[in-house]
Amino acid sequence: MSKETYKYTKDHEWLSAPVDGVCKVGISDHAQEEMGDIVHIELPEPPVSLDKGEAAATIESVKAASDVYAPVSGELVKINEDLEDNFQLINESPYGEGWLFELKLENTSDLDELMSFDEYQEFLES
Repeated sequence: MSKETYKYTKDHEWLSAPVDGVCKVGISDHAQEEMGDIVHIELPEPPVSLDKGEAAATIESVKAASDVYAPVSGELVKINEDLEDNFQLINESPYGEGWLFELKLENTSDLDELMSFDEYQEFLES
């Protein structure tokens, strides 16, 4: 998987293509650059049912605290436990090791409402 195949939100979350109905969720490189150095993250204890647009996590940086929203409706089934000891993974590898949580899709048609990589790049430039 690569960031070019992910789907994106206007809130700068990304969502990987589903594997057995489960997608990884993270924040974009743009988002982590805007935030600066990550100093803390709050992730919920799975399983948690989330509605599209619902706050799912909070990331604190040297600049501010920001919510991360569920890009689609579904069940948060796993968190990235590596982040508990190493918040910098989000800064170092936002599309790889710095993923935040896994979400089991409730409805695959929700993916159609998200932006492609190219659409996201155009959104950032506008």
